[in-house]
Formats: sequence, C-alpha cells, structure tokens
Amino acid sequence: MDNLLYIAAIVAAIAFLILCISLAVTLFSLKNTLKVVSGTMDGLSSQLEGVTTETTELLHKTNALAEDIQMKAEKLNSVVDAVKGVGESVTGLNSSVRRVSETITTEAERNSEKIAQVVQWSNVVIDIMEKVKERKPRSSRGWTTYAPVPGQKKLPAPTDHS
Repeated sequence: MDNLLYIAAIVAAIAFLILCISLAVTLFSLKNTLKVVSGTMDGLSSQLEGVTTETTELLHKTNALAEDIQMKAEKLNSVVDAVKGVGESVTGLNSSVRRVSETITTEAERNSEKIAQVVQWSNVVIDIMEKVKERKPRSSRGWTTYAPVPGQKKLPAPTDHS
C-alpha cells in the first residue's frame, strides 16, 4: 500500500507538471498575442492622431466655408431685394403707361369727330397754300433768275479762282 501511495504521488506530480507546462505554453502564447495587440494599438493610436488632426483641419475649413457662404447669401439677399424693387418699379411704370394710353384712347374716341374735322380743314388749308404759291411769281432773295432767250448763245459758267 505504501507503493500505491508513492505511485499516486508520482502520478499527481506528473499531472501537476503537465498542467504547469500547459499553463506556461498558454501564457507564452498569450504573451505573444498581447504583444501583437499592443503593436496594433500603437499603430491605431498614431493613425487616430493623424485622423484627428485631419478632422480638426476639415472642421476649421468647413466653418470658414460656412461663414463665407453666409456672407455671400446675405449679399445675394440684397441683390434679390434690389431686383425685387426694380420689378416693382417696372410694374408701376407699366400701370402708369397703361392708364395714360387708356386716357389717350378714351379722349381720342371722344374727340374723333373734332380730329376728323381738323384733318379736313388742314387739307383745305394746304390746298389753298399750294394754289397761292402757283399764282405768286417766282423770285429769289438777292439773285435774279433769267430765263434764256431763244436763239441766244449761253455764257460760260464763272470759275472760282481762290
């Protein structure tokens, strides 16, 4: 029985040795895995710093762009207001022209007989003036115009010696 006790102690010691070796192998493997994870985390940390820097710069540029867009939108609003004012002015001008032309049309329709009479009388006056001109002898101011006598020789035209 004493032998059995020694054998059991040896088996327990071998089992403990196998357990320690397995645990050591597992811990070394875990150590290597943790080194790889640590290296990956360091790489991620440096990459995250770069991304954070770029994100910060992008945020500043976005804010500057938003301010620029805001200023341009305000300027555009003033242009739109000015165009709106011009449109209102043109509408008012159109209304005024329409009223004036309606007034002229109404007055012309109301006075159409008078206008027709004025046109008739002016035609009569023009005809009378033409007849008076036909009866009046032709004369020129300061120059006498002579009609050529039949059979008389023409004189040469004077020349300018200046």
